[in-house]
Amino acid sequence: MSGPVEPVPDCADDPTGALRAMFVDLVQGGRIAQGQEPALRPVFLKAHGSARGVLTVDAGLPEELRVGFLEEARARGGLTAWVRFSSDTVPSRSDLRTTLGVGIKLFGVPGTKLLADRSAADTQDLLLQNHDVFFVDTARDMCEFTRAGVVDNTLQTYLDSHPVTRTVLLDMAKAEESALTATYWSVLPYGFGDERHIKYKLVPAGCPEGDPQAVPPDEDPSFLRGDLRHRLAAGEAAFDLFVQVRTDPERMPLDRATVRWEEAESAPVRVARLTLHQQSTEARGQAAYGENLAFNPWHSLPEHRPVGSIAEARREVYRASATRRRDANGVPTTEPGPARPASTEPPGRDTRIVRAAIHPAIGVARVGDSAEGFFLAPEVDEAPAEAVYKDATGALKRQAVRFRVYGFNAAGQPVAELTADNADLLWTVHVANKKGAWYQFQLALDIPEADEAPPSKLRNPLVRPRSRLVIDPGSRSVRGRDRAGLTGLRFDTGTFLGTPVYLGELRTDRAGRLLFLGGRGAAASADGLPATDFANNDGWHDDVADGPVRAEVRIDGRSIPVEPAWVVVAPPDYAPGLKSVRTLYDLLRDTYVKAGLLPRPQVVSFTQDVLPVLRRLCDLQWVNHGLAVQFGHGGRDHLLAPERLARLASKDPAHKELRRQVWASLRHLDRDGMSTVPWPPVYGDAMSLPPVSPRQHLALSPLQYDLLTRWMNGAFVEDFRPAARPVTRLDDVPLAERPATLDRAALSFCLADAFHPGCELTWPMRHATLYSAPFRIKHRQTGLPDQQYGSVLTPQAALAVDGPLYAQGPGHLTRWMAVPWHTDTASCRSGYDQGFGPRYDPYLPTFWPARVPNHVLAEEDYAIAMDPARPQEERRLAFERRSVWLRWLPTGYETQINEMVRDFGRLGIVERRPGPLDTPGLPETMMVESEVTFTPEAAPPRERNLITVHVPEAVDPEVRADAVAAAAALAEPPDEEISAGYISKVTRFPGHR
Repeated sequence: MSGPVEPVPDCADDPTGALRAMFVDLVQGGRIAQGQEPALRPVFLKAHGSARGVLTVDAGLPEELRVGFLEEARARGGLTAWVRFSSDTVPSRSDLRTTLGVGIKLFGVPGTKLLADRSAADTQDLLLQNHDVFFVDTARDMCEFTRAGVVDNTLQTYLDSHPVTRTVLLDMAKAEESALTATYWSVLPYGFGDERHIKYKLVPAGCPEGDPQAVPPDEDPSFLRGDLRHRLAAGEAAFDLFVQVRTDPERMPLDRATVRWEEAESAPVRVARLTLHQQSTEARGQAAYGENLAFNPWHSLPEHRPVGSIAEARREVYRASATRRRDANGVPTTEPGPARPASTEPPGRDTRIVRAAIHPAIGVARVGDSAEGFFLAPEVDEAPAEAVYKDATGALKRQAVRFRVYGFNAAGQPVAELTADNADLLWTVHVANKKGAWYQFQLALDIPEADEAPPSKLRNPLVRPRSRLVIDPGSRSVRGRDRAGLTGLRFDTGTFLGTPVYLGELRTDRAGRLLFLGGRGAAASADGLPATDFANNDGWHDDVADGPVRAEVRIDGRSIPVEPAWVVVAPPDYAPGLKSVRTLYDLLRDTYVKAGLLPRPQVVSFTQDVLPVLRRLCDLQWVNHGLAVQFGHGGRDHLLAPERLARLASKDPAHKELRRQVWASLRHLDRDGMSTVPWPPVYGDAMSLPPVSPRQHLALSPLQYDLLTRWMNGAFVEDFRPAARPVTRLDDVPLAERPATLDRAALSFCLADAFHPGCELTWPMRHATLYSAPFRIKHRQTGLPDQQYGSVLTPQAALAVDGPLYAQGPGHLTRWMAVPWHTDTASCRSGYDQGFGPRYDPYLPTFWPARVPNHVLAEEDYAIAMDPARPQEERRLAFERRSVWLRWLPTGYETQINEMVRDFGRLGIVERRPGPLDTPGLPETMMVESEVTFTPEAAPPRERNLITVHVPEAVDPEVRADAVAAAAALAEPPDEEISAGYISKVTRFPGHR
């Protein structure tokens, strides 16, 4: 039935013909012409599953309700039913906030049906959806709406002039917990005998609970399909069928589908029960059987005749689309014979790959100064530590990120990883560094305090043309196995002010997966001037970058559409395996929930939602002394102590007060954002000295806070198993969960805020406009020039609809970061001191200890703690002792940030080590500063640079000396261990000095 598409008739003259042309010829026919396999319906084409059941009617149903199929069901003791659940979206899209539909086909209904070509079939159809009104009134309205969207591309204009339609569509975009817990309506009226008209309503009447261990719905685009499968496998589900009788012709019109028939005018009456048997919706052939069924409201006894112009149009459009679909698929166009019985065959699986996606969706590589050494980025939530993070020369290895391609079937389920063994993969990556051509970082531009911060001026404002500041080597492509070291795979042709800059290279592993390695941590000043600022140093460049990752995939010569990914190059991770209390994954998940892109979790898991927050607080003991004293082993709030953890994981009412006290200790910005006492004791986006904002400190994300609030109230699943061991290899993760696992792992080892500006990425990441789908960066059209915003980027321009927070190009994510990154990394410490007045703590608050440690267990102290020949008390004191991680750098703030450029690879890595087995008071596992490659004549004092004294800009030497002396008087270290200087990072609000 292919061929030229006829012109679409006018909606005023022939709305039914126009709707048929648009839905069947343009939409459905267009998809078939593009290779859709199998051919699908034009609407409600994302199937959640089909189920077998029975419709029963009470023997005592009142006489006036014994009409048509209801009387047949009463007389026969029930009618077999097949029920198809679906969403009105394409299979590759998430089912979140989509309109749900249910098609019911009843078997064993004798009598002539209204559809002439199927009049003798003994089946009867019912169609319902999960909203009680339609978004247009008549067939002509439906035609004009569809023409605006499908033909004229003027849908927004149409909606602007039809507010009722817009409102109903917004109301229809609601999240459902399950297809089995949603309520459905027929929307359109039907006859009910000779004189009456009714609408149908299907109300849930009970079903098994959802699976608390399932992949969270915010990570599963086919959540409703998996939920339906789980619930029906666990037991039967039921719905009650109601009819609402039309009692007022004026207030219950027959051809105004947007008008609600108010239940206060006519209460629905229960007439039947639909019971879905316990079953496997994935039984062999069941899904195909349900998809091959055709549903039409006119496949009905005359007593149930559909009413209204939309119903009239549906008769022809549904019949034509069913015929086209079945003809394309080689399926008979007739009604089925006897209902398909329960299958006893072993289950089958749809293994045809129709699309693919790259994972992780956002991959993170890290710089290192090793010439060739590298290790792989984490691919699971609890990634095993590397044996060695530095090469034989003592140089820091780079973190490479590995990208994989997964193939998905029409239902959106992962079928297989696509490698060189089963597909042809051509990878293409384009990264760039655009920091020098972008704007200064002063403060996150999306917080209210941004208006009080210094203006975000252009970096290097006098340089022309601006392209001289952009390091853009173009794209590189690779295919095949074990590709490495090839000149054409290096991103080394970009320049900064004429100087070549290497940004990384491509490789492949033995399976043809992509490996991306970033730069080697190089940074330099074009004019030889030293760096003076934490984030903005004109004339400087570094070698971090970011950009799109694409793949062309062919399977047996057939091209497969592939969702692209993004790669980001970040500074080193000096504490591998540790996570911040609020990770980048947490932040993005919260962003998507707030934007409606992901559903809010219905169930709180202690293991998945609560324990990670508690564990991260305690694990930070290895990188900050203040956190070690409070949350560390033996500390006041050591939440992982076995006895305390068991109580926190229990719903027993006796432990509610303990849960409440932990919850009450968490910071709430509106209540105590400026206080240093609540948890976590971490600086926030508006950190400044003196404090001026509630965003002085960090709080959990709103979603994290909500989950912990529900936990505090006892509304959580007790799923903690102390003996459980985390998965440490991706191969041990079920195939269906691997894509989401890769996405989560890549971002869970990255920091969220404080976005000051941040470690890996910064504040634009929390804007939903940046994404085409959850965790997928929206790609800017290739070749478009970068937008310009004048000499100053204002908050208003940054947040505008034509601003920089939408589709992204190479270098667009990292351009917001510090240049060079080294100066910011060396500036992000803990317990800043102004040199006067009372201090809180030399150790707290802190910035980014999970990536940039503050205070560490040094190798020499670890050796004492592990030495069984030493006294227990000496070993305990050695374990509790911490050394300043930056003690290897000289004192003097400006000297330090410049030394960091040269020596970043020499600093120690906080690595996991076994603890002693003979000392009960010490932990079984420790994290130790290792692989320090400085070679001084004598080791620096362990507390050198412990206190960082901020002195106002351009003060005279006497004032500076007074500030250092004041700090020394309040601290234990001698004066030479104090770092002092003007630190622009902590003076964000000049008006508050």
